[in-house]
Order: sequence, then C-alpha cells, then structure tokens
Amino acid sequence: MRFSVEKFVAIVSVIFVTSIFAFGQSRNNVKSTADLDGTILTVTASRANSTEPIKIENLFLYENGIEQKIKNFSYDPSPARIVLLIDNSLTLRADVESLKKATMEFAYEIFEGDQLFVIAYDEKPEIIQEWTDDAKKMETSLATFRKNGNPYLFDALSVTTKEVLIPLMPGTRKTIIILISDGLDRGSKTPFDKALAELQNQNITLYTLEIPDRTNGAYRRNQPKAKDVLKQLVEGTGGKSYSFDEPQTAAKAICDELRNNRYLLSYFPTNTSTYDARRVFLLGQEGVALRTKNAQPPNIK
Repeated sequence: MRFSVEKFVAIVSVIFVTSIFAFGQSRNNVKSTADLDGTILTVTASRANSTEPIKIENLFLYENGIEQKIKNFSYDPSPARIVLLIDNSLTLRADVESLKKATMEFAYEIFEGDQLFVIAYDEKPEIIQEWTDDAKKMETSLATFRKNGNPYLFDALSVTTKEVLIPLMPGTRKTIIILISDGLDRGSKTPFDKALAELQNQNITLYTLEIPDRTNGAYRRNQPKAKDVLKQLVEGTGGKSYSFDEPQTAAKAICDELRNNRYLLSYFPTNTSTYDARRVFLLGQEGVALRTKNAQPPNIK
C-alpha cells in the first residue's frame, strides 16, 4: 500500500560529544520518568569503564552558548518503535537480496516489546510491513522489495515522521528511524532542512546503514551532497552511522543501545531566543559520553 506523504566550559563551542557503550547499574539511580516536564531531550549516555551512576551534576547543557539548568535526567526503559526506511531506487549500489538481509537483522536483534515498521521508497514511500515483532512475518513481507525509479528521500522522511511516528506520540518517546541509503535525494518536494527539522522537533533519532555513494561525491544544487545528508541527519538527531556491509553488527549495536543507554532529560529553557534556531550543546564530565540532537525548534514558530 502506498501513501502521499552537538573539559566543558572552555569547549562550549564544540558541536557535541560522540560515542556510546553499555552502562550497567547507573539506570537504577536516576529519577523516575514521572518527574519529566518542560522541554524534553532524548539522550544516549554511558560512563566508560565504570558502573558509577551518571548524575545531573555530571552534565552541562547549553542553548546558543547559554547554560541551562537541567531539571531531571532519567533512564528510559520503554520499548522502541523502529522504522526501517529503505532506499530501493534503481541505481542504488546494493542489490535487493542485500537490502532484505540488512532489514532482517533487526528482526533478530530487537528486545521484547520493541516493534518494527518497514518502508521502502523510490518516488513514493511504500509500506512493506506494519508494526510487528514477528521475524517470519517480516521475511514474508520483504518479498515485495524491488528496485525502481529515483530516490525521493526527503519526502519519505517527512511522510514517515508525520504519518507513522507522530501518531504514536506523546505516549511513545523512543521513536527511531533506521535509514538504509546512500543519502541521495533526486526529486523530493520537501526541502532537506524541513525534513531534518521535523525529526528534531519530534525527538526522533535517526541511525544509518550507509551504502556507498552512487554519485561519488557529486555537488548537489540547493542541498548537501549525499554523504553530507547522512552526516547531518545523524548528528542533527543524536544518532549514529554504521556500514551497510556489516548489518548484523549494526543491528545488534543499535538495539542494545536503545535498550541499555537511552535517557530522558528535561529542562525549562531560559535566556534563549524566542524566534530563532536554538543550537543545543550537551557536554559531560570526563568519562561520560553523550549524544543528543543539536538543535531545538524555536519557542514561537
């Protein structure tokens, strides 16, 4: 079926801290998610080689260079809702069987309670499989994969946000897109900046399984190069990139991270711009690794 569809104060100027690994007992020492209100950020967090809890006093949050007071920081144990968004356009440097294999790896790695939704796109996004945790059902549905047409990536991102993930909110906060693509868009009506802003506005984290760039880094008028599209989507939403050549490794790392290292941070913005873009910088003391989106929507749109 088809549908129309960033040592702390001295380095405040850096975009934000990357890298993430498992973080055992600390989740039991943070406040309940029931204390959350104000502006919410989804955060991926860990403390290297230690089970010492990550506390609010270990974190430093800035909007446009102005430090913000963090109200709450809590482990998020909720199940994930993961959309696999797959480029199946004609000239993509991946065959149908490889795309199927990469998609199926997530069905084998998700945790109890997690669910998957599969969309393939060329000129239009197409639902391949609605929400499920059934690997056999997923495997059967992937028989409809085929390669055809041009990649309207930004349109597909916008439709996925509006028609698949936003309807789950506000009750579901752990919303994820796994983009299997080289980042090329050829024909979307949705501008790249708008597609990215929609993801950021809804705290949707985007991960990528990166396929080799079919354009070999060619210049793109009025939008980033294909590889830069993937980079900006990942950095802009607090996600991470993996190689398409190692889908099992990517699927395990992503699913483990979502279950073990996801947190919710809340704060009330102060001294921030009312109308302009609000750049977000979340930093941690030495030994604390963090990722989150790098921008907030304006207070008034």
